[in-house]
Amino acid sequence: MALRRLKRRPDFLQVASTGQKSAMPGLVLQTRDRADGDGLRVGFTASRRVGGAVERNRAKRRLRAAAEQVLGLKGRAAHDHDYVLIARAETIRRPYRLLLEDLDRALQRIDGARRR
Repeated sequence: MALRRLKRRPDFLQVASTGQKSAMPGLVLQTRDRADGDGLRVGFTASRRVGGAVERNRAKRRLRAAAEQVLGLKGRAAHDHDYVLIARAETIRRPYRLLLEDLDRALQRIDGARRR
């Protein structure tokens, strides 16, 4: 399933300011509910703390692959939802299996916080 992408800075800022966040060793997940009928959308970002351009691009590619696998199955597609995955320095070195687990656990944490 191809995920719809967040690409505009205001969308990223909206998620950061009004959403929920869960930090894991391999990534940071931010998410926010919307009510506009636009379905699930996802954005990716990596700051210079991750490394140079090559490292940042590699980190974002790894996050995109993880999001395709995890959000494609467990994302809240039925609800209008935005996700932003933020790379950390560990994103590049972390084994892919653990990166998938990080994203899954971050989703579970945020979902659990919503229910409280």
